[in-house]
Amino acid sequence: MPKMKTHSGAKKRFKLTASGKVKASQAGKQHFMRRRTKAQLRNQRGTTILGDEDAKRLVKIFLPNGTN
Repeated sequence: MPKMKTHSGAKKRFKLTASGKVKASQAGKQHFMRRRTKAQLRNQRGTTILGDEDAKRLVKIFLPNGTN
């Protein structure tokens, strides 16, 4: 059976923390900022940790080499 490859799009969008959680950038920050409130824009700064179920599926399918 051939090796599983890491999904190139997921490699650029997600990072694994040392404890195995998945870190991602906040969604909704690319365009249409003028219709959002200032509080929403402040809350979208930086990164966020994905939920457990989403992270488990993402690592299994798209980041198979990220698990130890």
